Amino acid sequence: MARKQVIIEFPIKASPALLFNYISTPSGLSQWFCNDVDIRNNTYKFKWDGEETSAELLKKVNNKSMKFKWMNTEKDEFLEFDINVDELTDDVALVITDYAEEGDEKNTIQLWESQVHDLKSCIGA
Repeated sequence: MARKQVIIEFPIKASPALLFNYISTPSGLSQWFCNDVDIRNNTYKFKWDGEETSAELLKKVNNKSMKFKWMNTEKDEFLEFDINVDELTDDVALVITDYAEEGDEKNTIQLWESQVHDLKSCIGA
């Protein structure tokens, strides 16, 4: 089955710098995204309940975005966290780009909603 790109935007009441800490550092990511993270060179090892998945860091723009390529996925698939700031209102949003099996997009969105709920709790937003 083909996988489809899923893009979800979440308003976050936090500064871009604070939010970036939670999407870019092992301590930040392990508070809401996974149990633990190890970084060696450009490879991030994400750990969940005894399982480990590696991703290559493709792009890092301070206070703006992190883009990863999972080692076990198709060449053109990626996971991206992008921080958008509205020019008029200064509202901050986290835009997540991920991939899901066709027909499973709803479950992927629900998973991200749960993860971002945890993120907002950590931030106090």
